[in-house]
Amino acid sequence: MPVLSEDSGLHETLALLTSQLRPDSNHKEEMGFLRDVFSEKSLSYLMKVMEELQAASVRSEERELLQLLSTPHLRAMLVVHDTVAQKNFDPVLPPLPDNIDEDFDEESVKIVRLVKNKEPLGATIRRDEHSGAVVVARIMRGGAADRSGLVHVGDELREVNGITVLHKRPDEISQILAQSQGSITLKIIPATQEEDRLKESKVFMRALFHYNPREDRAIPCQEAGLPFQRRQVLEVVSQDDPTWWQAKRVGDTNLRAGLIPSKQFQERRLTYRRATGTMPSPQSLKKPPYDQPCDKETCDCEGYLKGHYVAGLRRSFRLGRRERLGSPQEGKMSAVAESLELLTYEEVARYQHQPSKQPRLVVLIGSLGARLHELKQKVVAENPQHFGVAVPHTTRPRKSHEKEGVEYHFVSKQAFEADIHHNKFLEYGEYKENLYGTSLDAIQAVMAKNKVCLVDVEPDALRQLRTSEFKPYVVFVKPATLEKRKMSPMSPACEDTAAPLDEEQQEMSASAAFIEQHYGHLVDAALVREDLQSAYSQLRVLLERLSKDTYWVPVSWVR
Repeated sequence: MPVLSEDSGLHETLALLTSQLRPDSNHKEEMGFLRDVFSEKSLSYLMKVMEELQAASVRSEERELLQLLSTPHLRAMLVVHDTVAQKNFDPVLPPLPDNIDEDFDEESVKIVRLVKNKEPLGATIRRDEHSGAVVVARIMRGGAADRSGLVHVGDELREVNGITVLHKRPDEISQILAQSQGSITLKIIPATQEEDRLKESKVFMRALFHYNPREDRAIPCQEAGLPFQRRQVLEVVSQDDPTWWQAKRVGDTNLRAGLIPSKQFQERRLTYRRATGTMPSPQSLKKPPYDQPCDKETCDCEGYLKGHYVAGLRRSFRLGRRERLGSPQEGKMSAVAESLELLTYEEVARYQHQPSKQPRLVVLIGSLGARLHELKQKVVAENPQHFGVAVPHTTRPRKSHEKEGVEYHFVSKQAFEADIHHNKFLEYGEYKENLYGTSLDAIQAVMAKNKVCLVDVEPDALRQLRTSEFKPYVVFVKPATLEKRKMSPMSPACEDTAAPLDEEQQEMSASAAFIEQHYGHLVDAALVREDLQSAYSQLRVLLERLSKDTYWVPVSWVR
């Protein structure tokens, strides 16, 4: 056997050792194994690497690496890694039951073992009308049953944790499932044709009503219901059931979907309630007065604020509104208004304003006491280069100091009535035998200058403005006195001694409540007016965010 010098490298040593191996008659298998090991290219490459690292000519970085690999701490970490990697962290489930009924064909019975914590199982059941069997009615997206992929719609349920469910009511079975913790064992007869796992469909809906499944007697499983508030955005993940959709609240961390009434089902319920008189129809609603611009004799022409003229300081023609002047669209608009009162859902999409697009229209609505005209004027006066208001139309004669298209658009009564006939006015009315109105063309003229146009309208006009052209951002202004009274904590004793509302405050309260109840689903933001400056500060923050933030808007606005 050759003698190895101190200069012999590891790679050379390996080669010499391999060449010296000779199979012995008594140890042929062992020697063959050693020869194969030492002949492996990977071992040869490893030894070559170590030889290079141990060579006298290694660089300082390589020497440092070799020292690091040799430290006890690193070796200990590698040992810990190997120890942890060999462990099994899957939940330990009890063995499957041995006493499977022999009455069933072995191929037709499926034993499903699920690990369930405090969350619901994520499946609803029903009793088949013909066979009387308890079958899986639906699988909730994201629930335990859905994640397992082992339970399907149409599967027949025979046992839950060894308890026979054949003669139990669905609500009793649901109670057993709800009370089960940890592992849960289901004995199932698979559906004759197992349905394919349904494709995930993402449709976003803004809820236009409040919903509490605990108060809904029609829902098949209250525990599976998803409560939501008006204007919350819901991600509808399944519309396969025409009566009950599956949805999640956008922003929730819970991945499991819940049941909500479908749009068609909710509309049928509302129609039935209206027909039976349990819900008032739009025609039966007595509308309280809304915010009015100004009732001073001089407000018709005094439109200056901080030296800037603010167009649109019109007389309160809403007080003298008369019947529509023979519009052929009146019947059609009433039908549309009634259909829109069936508030269910509105499909929405995310939208962010692009600098190349014209700004969104800002619409102010308010109850009595909101004084929207002052707020609108202040916004424009503070930044007339960025904000503007629509110049109104009128049939009254032009005064000597007025200019066409500045204070008003002065038109004849015949031309005004022709524009009414062609639905060119957003709002119009009569005051002292003169017609006043805000036209859609006047709004478009402001937006064409790349300015944010502010309008204050009665809430009914919102339906005409909610188009992809205007993309209105609706702000509801409330008087502060009512908000303070509503939010201040009172003991029962204090309530008895609280000063009653006077007639004006009662009108303001009724006006605000009516807007919230019947138009709140159209409102994007609300602010409380304590005084002009505080209201302006709140509105300015909203307007600054309007060009930067992302908003949910009707999907028709972005398609």
